[in-house]
Amino acid sequence: MTHLRKMMLEELQRRHYAETTIGSYIRIVEDFSRRFQRPPDRLGPKHIREYQAELFTKRKFAASTVTVYLAALRFFYTKTLKRIWSTAETPYPKKVSALPTVLSAEEVAQLIDAALTPYHRTLLMTLYATGLRRAELARLKVTDIDSHRMVVRVQGGKGRKDRDVMLSPKLLDEFRKHWRRLKPKPSVWLFPGNRHHSSDQPITTKVIWQACRNAAQRAGIKKQVHPHTLRHCFATHLLERGTDLRSIQMLLGHNDLEQTTIYLHISQRHLHATASPLDSLSLKSESPQEE
Repeated sequence: MTHLRKMMLEELQRRHYAETTIGSYIRIVEDFSRRFQRPPDRLGPKHIREYQAELFTKRKFAASTVTVYLAALRFFYTKTLKRIWSTAETPYPKKVSALPTVLSAEEVAQLIDAALTPYHRTLLMTLYATGLRRAELARLKVTDIDSHRMVVRVQGGKGRKDRDVMLSPKLLDEFRKHWRRLKPKPSVWLFPGNRHHSSDQPITTKVIWQACRNAAQRAGIKKQVHPHTLRHCFATHLLERGTDLRSIQMLLGHNDLEQTTIYLHISQRHLHATASPLDSLSLKSESPQEE
């Protein structure tokens, strides 16, 4: 471990950043350093601007991803190196308000049925049944499953917040099948890592991403499907079945209700509740003939 990496790690841990954030921030600074073949403390605003432009033009990253990269670099320079960061010279990219991709209930069933392995099937079912983020899913513990209260406890979610989500009877049955398949039985993690699922560490989020990608390809789903897609499906399908926004906000662990209102734009129940103004017009029965 280099001196700079150790310094940054200590600063992140001292501020109690989530493990996933710590890992991604350190990887980003290392990537930045590799790009210019120099230690990051010898790089400055000119290099950051060039790097930011390449993230868009060469790597084709989304604005939200570039924002995370800049946040990591900003932390390194302001907190680790104690340098001044000019937002005028390195502005955050303008946010793009894109609606999330959502699958129909039939497509979700096709996705789950197309899972490559029973282990992957359980992962996909859990994502859809609970609306968990993939990092939250990866770090579920055996003790987080409360079959008496029929809830799943999410510990240390985004923003270091705990929350409970519903435990579907169908998902509980799937968990019991999953438990019977595991050998040896895990003592801590519900989804142990390594090829034989016998590690004392949890699976990585990459495993969950691959489970979604493989199932989507096998199901012939043309839409872009990733773990967060099932989180969007969870929220949208709840809204379409009449669950109120406040309840969905709490289940998702959103800080602000405004984050949850995006699902109003894609809920079929809400879209179809308002008639088009065209329907109120009195038109002639036939259109004028084309010349």
